[in-house]
Amino acid sequence: MDIVESIRLAMRGLSANKLRSGLTMLGIIIGVGAVIALLSIGQGAQKAITEQIQGIGSNLIFIIPGSLTQGGASFGLGSLASLTMEDAEAIADPANCPDVAAVAPQQTRNAQIIYRNRNTNASVVGTTPDFAFIRRLELEQGHFFDEQDLASAARVAVLGGRLAIDLFETESAVGQTIRINRIPFRVIGVLVEQGGGGTIDTSVFVPITSAKTRLFGTVAARGGGSAVSLINASAVSEDRIDAAIEQITALLRQRHRIQYQQDDFTVTSQKDILGVLNQVTDILTIFLGAIAAISLLVGGIGIMNIMLVSVTERTREIGIRKAVGAKRRDIMVQFLIEAMVLSILGGVIGIGFGALAAAAVNSTGVLVTRVSLQAVVLAVAFSLAVGLFFGLYPATRAASLNPIEALRYE
Repeated sequence: MDIVESIRLAMRGLSANKLRSGLTMLGIIIGVGAVIALLSIGQGAQKAITEQIQGIGSNLIFIIPGSLTQGGASFGLGSLASLTMEDAEAIADPANCPDVAAVAPQQTRNAQIIYRNRNTNASVVGTTPDFAFIRRLELEQGHFFDEQDLASAARVAVLGGRLAIDLFETESAVGQTIRINRIPFRVIGVLVEQGGGGTIDTSVFVPITSAKTRLFGTVAARGGGSAVSLINASAVSEDRIDAAIEQITALLRQRHRIQYQQDDFTVTSQKDILGVLNQVTDILTIFLGAIAAISLLVGGIGIMNIMLVSVTERTREIGIRKAVGAKRRDIMVQFLIEAMVLSILGGVIGIGFGALAAAAVNSTGVLVTRVSLQAVVLAVAFSLAVGLFFGLYPATRAASLNPIEALRYE
């Protein structure tokens, strides 16, 4: 008996019990739909993270105080006051780090921001004018503070795009006065809203000299000097990032008098952060896909169950077919095809539901999801394998029936 005839018989047998066939496929439909939707959402999240990080500059380098381990004890990054303004000035010197293009230290604290009867808590970033260049900030209104503002510790501020909307709504922010911890600052610029949930949009930027003398006070570092929360740097080009990191590391080890001890700082690049986040999203996507695949296994068990019922119901039919010359292989192929048709049809319908779910998430604007060919192929291949695996036992049982006993079956 050829395959086409087997498929025809399988379709006729399944259509005879449409409701039962549909309920049997339900597990496969849910499983495949979940796999498609979750893989699409995972890839969308990974793409969004990649674009957001790449948007802040491909040459970006972060120098963070503290290390993962210090003196045998475990510390979180940023837990030690080990970086100073003087460190930033030394890194900015081309004689020390020739592959570093620009440097911007920053001191960050949360503070209450007030404008008239509106107030909110926001991150206040004290930094230098080079911060805008390093982080590729674009201004919607006004301008960023300059070296003169830095030298005079001017009470000027630049608002993130979202923070400006929260405080001023439709009113122009430039030229207005806000209060940061009750100290008046004049708004001189508003950044273009970046979106994506980044902290830039909800922060206010002031000269680091103003932050230290007027807002937060000067915090002494462990080895002396004025401590900073973070040092931002930019390499002269993307292919010189590793060289710049080596120069910064060697300089800071020398300045901090580190010989054999663990570094009291961490130097990392945007590329390193992107690699770690991609690994995290890959693991999360695989984990979510594995959870969804459990539904496929449940659906496969449902297929096995219904095929065993089908074998019992059609015992006399199997006996008649064997009596008129059907071989063991023919019976086995027919029941295998029935199981695989159930799983493939369920898989195709599941792909449609998964694509609709991904489109629904896409329509929210939170993530840009896309149904990849790899996800479709994986889901279809897995559903086909489920049908083959869970249909094998019922097919084998049907093929092994004794024709005489099958004809006597009531």
